Amino acid sequence: MSTLKIIVIGFISGLAGAYAFYAYQEEKTSREQKQNQYQVTDYRPTETYRPNIIQASESVNLAETTDFSLAATKATPSVVYINSISQGASAYSYWDLLFGGGGSQTQVSSGSGVIFSADGYIVTNNHVIESAEKIQVLYNKKSYEAELIGTDPSTDLAVLKINETNLPAFTLGSSKNLAVGEWVVAVGNPLSLSSTVTVGIVSAKGRKINIVDDRFPLESFIQTDAAINPGNSGGALVNKNGELVGINTAIVSRTGSYTGYAFAVPIDIVKKAVNDLIKYGTPQKAIFGGSVIEYDYLNARKYGLDENVKEFKGVLIEKVDRSGAAANAGLLEGDIITRLNNVEVNSESAFEEELGYRYPGDKISITYLRNNKSNTVSLTLLNKNGDTNIIKRVIYTDDATLGASLEAVDYGVKVFKIKKDGLFKQIGLPENYTIIQINRRQVKNPTDVIEFFNSYKGRVYLYGINGSKQQMPLSFYLQ
Repeated sequence: MSTLKIIVIGFISGLAGAYAFYAYQEEKTSREQKQNQYQVTDYRPTETYRPNIIQASESVNLAETTDFSLAATKATPSVVYINSISQGASAYSYWDLLFGGGGSQTQVSSGSGVIFSADGYIVTNNHVIESAEKIQVLYNKKSYEAELIGTDPSTDLAVLKINETNLPAFTLGSSKNLAVGEWVVAVGNPLSLSSTVTVGIVSAKGRKINIVDDRFPLESFIQTDAAINPGNSGGALVNKNGELVGINTAIVSRTGSYTGYAFAVPIDIVKKAVNDLIKYGTPQKAIFGGSVIEYDYLNARKYGLDENVKEFKGVLIEKVDRSGAAANAGLLEGDIITRLNNVEVNSESAFEEELGYRYPGDKISITYLRNNKSNTVSLTLLNKNGDTNIIKRVIYTDDATLGASLEAVDYGVKVFKIKKDGLFKQIGLPENYTIIQINRRQVKNPTDVIEFFNSYKGRVYLYGINGSKQQMPLSFYLQ
């Protein structure tokens, strides 16, 4: 009987303890929710406040500005649906470890693209296709396997080619002539909903939001409040006349969906990037040989400059590379650049955009202030190798052993066009894998990789990154 009492008392005590813990958790949750209701995040601007001064050039008829059917009719047939297909590793569970399950599964992500020429060249974002092993373009109820012509990570652009002719290419507009407050139309495939049209205005120009992951990023985005969602990337931003003025690229959102801030690469930047990729296979970057920052009162104080000027005009040279173009021209840290050729530059993004239109070997004039005196120097822009040559894409192919193509990139050797019967396929290399180290020695030359795999026998440790820039080390034995 005493045993039964102990069991009953223990059971009741357990229930009481559980209820007490439950009540405590409920009170804690309620308290946290009340606190969170009033919690304010301290938002700070990513750039110096600089108001847009907008001059109304002429009066317009409001009724004439609010019909976008013409723009939509022109733009919709020139936007394509893109599937980026890759083999990704699936998550392993406890049962996989016991019974040998798991492995890889096909992953498909979608985006948009614009028809740039009637003979099949298509422009999209680099981030839409960078991890793809196969790129599929869906257009006019047909499916095409696309060839990747080239990518420009600095502008987040890529050029594809499909085997088709007489396509309805976009009429190109001008992003320089685009005005803040002007109506724009976005066309793309958000959330897998093809040919979706949304409307907004140009909220700002020359935005730098620090999303491009590259050694020489070029960010001078058009900001719009046209609704952009996942899947819109690579789609069209057009003006009221249906002319292409930008490539929709990014949103700023805590949820990952539209919240009123969308960004597009200006068409004037797109034109040069596309021309470079088609003509040379790789972007031609004109390197200034230094970096600039916003010229404002904080940076003026940092460099010991006058903080009490009437107006902060120009950009401040933050760093000058040794033996670079800026150093060769005699520019110094703390100089204030006010003009590039005859164009006023008043922000970091404006300076980078003006450079973005140039090529290695181009001569430009830089007007700058030093000790409150204006000076002008001539400067010859260089390429990333430090000379004035045009850089062309060089591809190495080894079908006999490796079954793949290789090319040198900034961080190593990129592998692509991997064939089913080649060595690289057998050891599990994914498309667009970049080899950084072989047996803990850094590699940068494709010929070194080819020679190694054609001669070496034994254990191999491979370190590199996949197309999504995730680290992917591999270890295997070569016989």
